[in-house]
Amino acid sequence: MATATNSMSNSEFTATEARGAAFYTLLVMLVIVAGLGLWAAHHMDVEGHHVTGMSNQIVWGIPHVFAIFLIVTASGALNAASLSTVMGRKVYTPYARLSGLLAIALLLGGLAIITLDLGRPERLMVALTHFNFTSVFAWNVFLYTGFLVLVSVYLWTLMERRMNPLSKSTGTVLLAWRLTLTTGTGLIFGVLVARQAYDTAIMPPLFIAMSLCFGSAAYTLLLFSVFDCSGRRLDDAVVSALRRLLMLCVVGVLFFVGLLHGVKLYTPESRGIEAFLLVSGGVYPWFFWAGQIVAGSLVPLGLMLWRPTARSRSWFATACALVLLGGLAQLYVIVIGGQAYPLDIFPGRQIIESSFFDGTVAEYQPRLPEFLLAFGGVAMALLIIVLGMRVLRFLPRTRMAD
Repeated sequence: MATATNSMSNSEFTATEARGAAFYTLLVMLVIVAGLGLWAAHHMDVEGHHVTGMSNQIVWGIPHVFAIFLIVTASGALNAASLSTVMGRKVYTPYARLSGLLAIALLLGGLAIITLDLGRPERLMVALTHFNFTSVFAWNVFLYTGFLVLVSVYLWTLMERRMNPLSKSTGTVLLAWRLTLTTGTGLIFGVLVARQAYDTAIMPPLFIAMSLCFGSAAYTLLLFSVFDCSGRRLDDAVVSALRRLLMLCVVGVLFFVGLLHGVKLYTPESRGIEAFLLVSGGVYPWFFWAGQIVAGSLVPLGLMLWRPTARSRSWFATACALVLLGGLAQLYVIVIGGQAYPLDIFPGRQIIESSFFDGTVAEYQPRLPEFLLAFGGVAMALLIIVLGMRVLRFLPRTRMAD
């Protein structure tokens, strides 16, 4: 019996037909930005990381914020594929292929940033051949590579008619794998006991909620962009379904963020870091309240719920963009704010402090090479998407109603 995902044949999909000046201008711009990212990585490799704003106190900077953001979003980009294949939501069926392409592109972009930020990227082979299985980072090597393989196989089952019967089983395995992948990314922070901002079991479910939220927003923006550029109109049923999904995801992220900070505030030894991140930490409370909570959560919810803007596609796209910007602000607070707060090696004990930054808030000013590398990874992901849609059949010719 045919499943929901093979109700459309390969002939009902098409590649993009863009060939004009705008298309090639976009390609050139993406290549230039990606090239600048490579130059920045080479510059940091040759000169050393002293040309960045990172230090012995802030070892993860802007590139890591963008890399984690892309990796987390890559998993959530498969929402349409999982809803279509595993849960039988036919409204998403024509668009499942595109979610797979977006997931691969975002993950490759994020991994490229991390790889090029190593300082000695040629030593990546050491990480791929020597594993410390007591480290979450070693687990993630298998999770990321397995994710790329599974998404590729999943796309094969959708694009090859004789493989269609395997699409549901492959999609089910992929759903479990992507949730595991995001859990592994959250565990990087959840088991990091040296930083008071981390070290909590709430981190993995928070990262899963973030993944679903950011992935839904990024996927919606991609659909709007592709359909607008091709002169077609996206189905109203799809837009409504994506709007409802994004609202649920935003509420889910707010719930886990409230739970995280509520638990930390309840714990006496964590009240210092909470006061730093939420009130007295300079730029970090601004990123949290103005960036994540207001601009990245409450305003998008208002745009999607308020009657004058709820049916507007342009306002919905604005809400998606704000969710993504709020996600970057959230990760900035988690990644960099968590490192900036001074280490409390012996909580509840008075110790003699040395001159090696004990009790001192670390300063961090990101510099141009970091931004170039970060945006270079984003440009690489977009370049993969543009070329993938140009070469392979990812776009539906016809529209399908639920």
